[in-house]
Amino acid sequence: MSQRTLHTLFKPGSIAVIGASNRDKRAGNVVMKNLLSGGFAGPIMPVTPKYHAVMGVLAYPNIESLPIKPDLAIICTRASSVPAIVETLAQFGCKVAIIMASGMADELNEQGENLLELTQGNAKRYGMRLLGPNSLGMMLPPLGLNASLAHAGALPGKIAFVSQSAAICTTVLDWANNKGIGFSSFISLGDATDIDFDELLDFLGRDSRTSAIMLYIDSVNEKRHFLSAARAAARHKPILVIKSGRSAEGGNAAKLHTGGIAGNDAVYEAAFRRAGMLRVTDLVELFAALESLAHLNPLNGERLCILSNGGGPAVLAVDELVLKGGKLAQLSDTTVEKLSQLLPSTWSGQNPVDIIGDAGAERYSQALSVLMDSDELDAILVLHSPSALGESVTIADALIDTVKQHPKRNRVSILTNWSGEDAAYRARKHFSKAGIPTYRTPEGAVRAFMHMVEYRRNQKLLQEVPQSIPDSIPTDSATARSLLQQAIAKGKRVLETHDARNILNAYGLDTIDTWYAKDAAEAVAIADKAGYPVALKVQSPDILHKSDVHGVMLNLTSANEVNQAAAAIVERVHTANPAASVEGMIVQKMALTAGAQELRVAVISDPVFGPAIMLGEGGSEWEPTRDAAVALPPLNMALARYMVIQALKTQKIRDRHLPQGLDMRALCQMLTQISQLIIDCPEIESLDLNPVLAAGDKITLLDVNLRLNPEVTDNAGRLAILPYPKELEEKAKLRNGLEVMLRPILPEDEPKHLDFDNSLTDEDRYKRYFGVRSRMTHEEMAVLTQIDYAREMAFIATIRDDNGEEETLGAVRASIDPDNTEAEFAMAVRSSHQGIGIGKLLLEKLINYYRTTGTQVLTGFTMFENRNMASLAKSLGFTVTFDMEEHLIKMHMELTGKDT
Repeated sequence: MSQRTLHTLFKPGSIAVIGASNRDKRAGNVVMKNLLSGGFAGPIMPVTPKYHAVMGVLAYPNIESLPIKPDLAIICTRASSVPAIVETLAQFGCKVAIIMASGMADELNEQGENLLELTQGNAKRYGMRLLGPNSLGMMLPPLGLNASLAHAGALPGKIAFVSQSAAICTTVLDWANNKGIGFSSFISLGDATDIDFDELLDFLGRDSRTSAIMLYIDSVNEKRHFLSAARAAARHKPILVIKSGRSAEGGNAAKLHTGGIAGNDAVYEAAFRRAGMLRVTDLVELFAALESLAHLNPLNGERLCILSNGGGPAVLAVDELVLKGGKLAQLSDTTVEKLSQLLPSTWSGQNPVDIIGDAGAERYSQALSVLMDSDELDAILVLHSPSALGESVTIADALIDTVKQHPKRNRVSILTNWSGEDAAYRARKHFSKAGIPTYRTPEGAVRAFMHMVEYRRNQKLLQEVPQSIPDSIPTDSATARSLLQQAIAKGKRVLETHDARNILNAYGLDTIDTWYAKDAAEAVAIADKAGYPVALKVQSPDILHKSDVHGVMLNLTSANEVNQAAAAIVERVHTANPAASVEGMIVQKMALTAGAQELRVAVISDPVFGPAIMLGEGGSEWEPTRDAAVALPPLNMALARYMVIQALKTQKIRDRHLPQGLDMRALCQMLTQISQLIIDCPEIESLDLNPVLAAGDKITLLDVNLRLNPEVTDNAGRLAILPYPKELEEKAKLRNGLEVMLRPILPEDEPKHLDFDNSLTDEDRYKRYFGVRSRMTHEEMAVLTQIDYAREMAFIATIRDDNGEEETLGAVRASIDPDNTEAEFAMAVRSSHQGIGIGKLLLEKLINYYRTTGTQVLTGFTMFENRNMASLAKSLGFTVTFDMEEHLIKMHMELTGKDT
């Protein structure tokens, strides 16, 4: 995936239109019109044997006759001719092409070759990149480039829009032009068979012209690349996404639309949230979010104040805010007193600030100014309902002036709702032109505000300092793996409670005492020994859900009841399925359920994102999209807590306030343990724990159904997010005999890493940061410790102090470019522990790591004053050069084909 060729896509110097035409409504005609009307400064070269000129521009009969090789080619021909055109363009030196033709994946040429596969092979052979097929094209308004089939051009702006749907592109474009909202780039991916979301997110995340990114997604092809790129971009810019296929039927339709895989919508939702993106559910919300992104200041907090000339709209806004989980600002006595001096005595006296229906421009402006002065709020929603005074536009203009002149205009976010149509339309246009977001309804304005709140919360989640599972909790992966392999060797593909409990126990998860009985007599003997009451459950490979055939009998209190239950269960099974085989019975001690709440936890294998963990309430029937909160592994305590909060907030689980209640820490610990089990044991295809009894800090797993897939033996392509690479941990000895642990950095290291950074002397900080640097903030340190192991690596050297606490002595980190061509490293060693070999150990470990990843080059820079760093690098094989102009030392190492 080359970002270098994407630079050509986004900054072409010349364009060829293959299949240009003078005939109306032909793709080659529309593209030429759009290119010529857009104001693109470079040469536009139509290629067609039919005309000497197209729309007054000299045409060329074929690609070979072009006077220069085009940076970008737009192919407007029928599908059957595309493979040969791509090959010729690639041979001629063109690096990027947009393919408009559709249906290529379903068409064959005369030799029976698939047109799309043939096209992809021709492009790949010469290193050429493709946008499409089935693409509407793209627009780069800052360059005056409209290389599309769209009915109108896009205005220049700071928002990038990328869509798999051409129809959504034209709809969004029409609305944005009406609102005066512009774009830095506007891209139709089409079938995304080559250039896809991940590469575009990488480019747009670094693009100085882009301040926000919007995506329309039917399906995701490369889960890990997509999430890595999205997480990297979302740390710096808001990403909003609308995803089709929320229903099963919609998912199938999306699959037909783009040919992608139809994954579970709830898992998509979890993936978007984990990546720090904000999902909107429909086009109305998308447009509202687009309005917010275009104009709204970044939120400093979540407290909303509502200013209105009517009580009804204000109440509607408050209802929507509360139902969406928002916060209504509480005004201080001082602010209320200031408002009372300006407003009629009949004003509301609180938030919402109802300034009465006869409010004119002056009253609105004065009230808004007082509220913007206040520190008790973060955003203000100004509502206006039509009045007989007819001052809609006058009031809007006065408020625009007030906002522009106020000293806190960049701290407080302003939203407006001018209700109505004819009376309000001109006022809303004035707000849009002034860069103040405006909406048609109070509810729409609140939803837009809550989009930004949710985005802010997702960003804060990425900066949480996670909490580890206590060391006292066992995670014996060796035992679990051994038990799984034994089951697989015996040909088992489904493990139920009695077989699975030892695997779960190896991870510190509590299960109910369970035994296997081959017949009723053995079940009675077990029950007599274990003590009553017991539960009896059928053991049959032909029964998926025991409750479907009434294959479970509870609260059996005597041998006679166990005997009768066994006979009844067998009869019921054979009545429901005469062909079913009954292998025996499962006997369980009855759990004490008084004061406990029944939950359900499951792990599924999503076809797009792989393993996903689900949390809901107990029951035999559930639909994850409807009934469960979902999260992607790996989980730590902070991410598990966020999952539980989501489940409570969305009523997927309810705190029923039973005597022992739900214990947040216990729930999070269980979810984190399950996450680790799934990571350590890739053979586990699915896991269903139903019910799970939660009684305070004691959580017991009653019924377990564990399905295996012996063909999956590692996590290479299984997990959407790479887990902590524990295999990279190693111990080493320093020159003074001190033993240190060398390992990748963890999110939990944030406090210790801050201590380490603060321990550096001013001189060491100067060398490390190339100048005077203030102390790191929590947000900055979170970025350094919560890394994406698929994108970057940081190794730290730690020791245990006298209290058994870890202390960080040194750190080295490097980030890879999206092409995995070059990694740039930086390093620091605690000032009190320099000169004993820590730096050498860390840098050697980093070199060896990047050799295993196939990275080609490792580079680093240091100041002239840091000659020790340069000497160390040279001793390890770096080429060291001096940049006299920049006053820097450059360290460069070719990694391929060398050994340490």
